[in-house]
Formats: sequence, C-alpha cells, structure tokens
Amino acid sequence: MTTDVNAGFIAKEAVKMIDEIQFGKITIKGNTYTTDVQIFPDGRVADGWWRKHGHHLTLADLDVLLSSKPDVLVVGTGVYGRVLPEDGLEETLQNMGIDVILAPNDQARAHFNRLFGDRPTAGGFHLTC
Repeated sequence: MTTDVNAGFIAKEAVKMIDEIQFGKITIKGNTYTTDVQIFPDGRVADGWWRKHGHHLTLADLDVLLSSKPDVLVVGTGVYGRVLPEDGLEETLQNMGIDVILAPNDQARAHFNRLFGDRPTAGGFHLTC
C-alpha cells in the first residue's frame, strides 16, 4: 500500500505477477517457464498447458482454469496473436459470468497484471506464435 498524502487517500499498488514475457518464455514471480502456462486466481502456476487443437482455443482447453472460478479470464494469444477462440467461446464465457480478454502476449500481460489482486483473475499464455 502506498500513501498519497496530497490526495488524502491510500492507493493500492498493482500486483505484478508476470515479470516478463517474450517469444518462448515467461517469467512469473521470478520463475521462468518455457512452456505454455496457466495462472490461477490464487497465484498458482501450471506449466505445460496444451490445447487439443494447438492454435484453436476451445472451452475444454479452459476446464482446469474455469474450475478455479475466476471473474476474469485473460488469454495471451501468443506473440503474434495466432491463438484464436472457437466460435461462440467468448459469448459462452460471458454467459457464465466471466469477463474475457484475448490479446497478444504483451497486451495480455499488462491486462493480467492490472487485474490480478483486484478481482479473481485466471490466465492462459501461449508463449510462441
């Protein structure tokens, strides 16, 4: 917590879970991973995330993350944004009460770090294309 004396209130500092992300690797809380990862709202990280159809994201690919009951799901779609959701996936997740952000990794990292700690936020990150 940081005190801003001039404004007369206490502002919460952003939680920085993802330190760095680049082609082929991600550093989370000082630990570097070289396979796709899932990040859970409680801060756990599971590496080796594999999607059934590679660059095609399905609801089944998200089962483990969704079991953690996130309010927000952030998906890093790769450095070049090549991971695409199956038709209707975003709408299905929204109907489940989950806000969804799908973005290339740099943008997804910024969204994840901004949201994590404020709302139950889960993430899945594809580390290559």
